[in-house]
Amino acid sequence: MPQTSVVFSSILGPSSSGQVQPGMGERGGGAGGGSGDLIFQDGRLISGSLEALMEHLVPTVDYYPDRTYIFTFLLSSRVFMPPHDLLARVGQICLEQRQKLEAGPEKAKLKSFSAKIVQLLKEWTEAFPYDFQDEKAMAELKAITHRVTQCDEESGTVKKAITQMIQSLLLSLAARSQLQELREKHRPPAMDKGPVLKAKPPAAQKDILGVCCDPLVLAQQLTHIELERVGSIHPEDLMQIISHMDSLDNHKCRGDMTKTYSLEAYDNWFNCLSMLVATEVCRVVKKKHRTRMLEFFIDVARECFNIGNFNSMMAIISGMNLSPVARLKKTWSKVKTAKFDVLEHHMDPSSNFCNYRTALQGATQRSQMANSSREKIVIPVFNLFVKDIYFLHKIHTNHLPNGHINFKKFWELSRQIHEFMTWTQVECPFEKDKKIQSYLLTAPIYSEEALFIASFESEGPENHMEKDSWKALRTTLLNRA
Repeated sequence: MPQTSVVFSSILGPSSSGQVQPGMGERGGGAGGGSGDLIFQDGRLISGSLEALMEHLVPTVDYYPDRTYIFTFLLSSRVFMPPHDLLARVGQICLEQRQKLEAGPEKAKLKSFSAKIVQLLKEWTEAFPYDFQDEKAMAELKAITHRVTQCDEESGTVKKAITQMIQSLLLSLAARSQLQELREKHRPPAMDKGPVLKAKPPAAQKDILGVCCDPLVLAQQLTHIELERVGSIHPEDLMQIISHMDSLDNHKCRGDMTKTYSLEAYDNWFNCLSMLVATEVCRVVKKKHRTRMLEFFIDVARECFNIGNFNSMMAIISGMNLSPVARLKKTWSKVKTAKFDVLEHHMDPSSNFCNYRTALQGATQRSQMANSSREKIVIPVFNLFVKDIYFLHKIHTNHLPNGHINFKKFWELSRQIHEFMTWTQVECPFEKDKKIQSYLLTAPIYSEEALFIASFESEGPENHMEKDSWKALRTTLLNRA
């Protein structure tokens, strides 16, 4: 997959402040005021009509938009219209400007204007190449580029830039298509229900400790998998999931969910890791070995925390807190739980996961000042990150009372998504172990039903509720047989 870190750095810069940059030209009003339908405050665009914001995106002879604005508007515009509609409007604005230049005294500047339009399209195709998977968007792109090449009959420099842009775009689209096909072939393993009434495996069957007994090494391999999977998530995917959540809230079907394949695959990975942890614990026959397995995963989770891999850490803790594992009181009584208590403290959900957020902030600061790639790793708990941006989206309105788009909201959404994308582009510094990764990704995983069977076989039911559950399970399985 092509790396996007350079693209995001060039577009957003270190602060993503949205300040008007000197020398870039200014299409709207100045600090503290408004011009037309754009409102600025201390040099920062805070609101505007959709039409004015679209016009602010398009360069003129004397103006080129701030790159933070380009990214933020292109990211947020999909909340209001599909990319192909925005492209059509951009093309229309370009055509109107071109006609004015041709009819006026500044016809000599036509080529400079065309070059700026191509630069805008280049930044769009680099930051959001998957907007152009849509045939309508690709058709609009070709229409715009056809118009701007008409002024470049002599030197062909604009044509050359367009050709390079299209080639890079097609490579990006092909790479994503190949990745999706590869993931389709390697979907998570089917849930293993185990034999009827006997979920325990043969004694010789391999478990995770037979593949890797070093918690640090396993944490490093988990980090490899996390970075590979989260690296295929793109900013428009995150905005798409916001639109999808909106449609669920409104009981409407909106948005193309095929575009969120990477998000779903990453979410499935979290669930599979949690179930794998529970499976590895519940399938062990001897209590002494189950104790060792629990202590091993506690150490793995702690190493994940130290690395900055919070997503794997949360998945492991979630697996150990599943009912079939949590009910194994005799096993847990033998576990040295002090380290587990510390981990649960970090992931305590009270006060909106305050402890986790403090740890994440510390990891972020470490990453920003890092001298080595090992210190740059920050993998947040993905479900919480998605909930955070969705909550930000819900509590702030898209439109202000005067009808303007609340662009302050979209600056903040853009900032958070950009920070996340920066984390996803860190290159994993650990050596890859294919044997361990193969086990993590393909080992059989018990269903919830099979986990309970294995759990009850290890430690029988202790109260009326558990006895009723065990009896119901046995009846269901006997009837099925």
